[in-house]
Amino acid sequence: MRQGNQPDEIFRAVHALAASAIGFGLFTIMSYDAQREEVERVYTNMPDVYPIGGRKKKRGTVWANQVLQDLKPFRAQTTQGIQEAFDDHAVMTSMGLGSILNIPIAYDGVCVGTMNMTHKEGWYTGRHEEMGVLIGAFLAPALIICNMMHADSATRL
Repeated sequence: MRQGNQPDEIFRAVHALAASAIGFGLFTIMSYDAQREEVERVYTNMPDVYPIGGRKKKRGTVWANQVLQDLKPFRAQTTQGIQEAFDDHAVMTSMGLGSILNIPIAYDGVCVGTMNMTHKEGWYTGRHEEMGVLIGAFLAPALIICNMMHADSATRL
């Protein structure tokens, strides 16, 4: 966080730590806009498939209530679990990804974004959730800044 080129430097550092401690095929970081009830991709390790700037509406879903409102990680260990929770399940499963772990990133009890990891079927465990919550906490300052910048630019429009 002390280095320049933020938030990219903190995103890359968290990416590297999550890769070695937890593991994944696909890794993304999303900022959360509570007013619009949508998430926006601010970091990805697969920009050709999941580009930065991609947005998803999350209003009223079970996933949104659990992750964005209740601040509880979401874990699906099978392709069926991914299919039940995500519209883009076919893209993930076509890449051989069959389990997912979504970590809510919060500050002062409010969700500011998510850290998302997808891997082969059966990969993620409760221990990975615990590690993800700890690792993901380093993203809070960067996501707060991202959200402030997005709110400021929306105000100017």
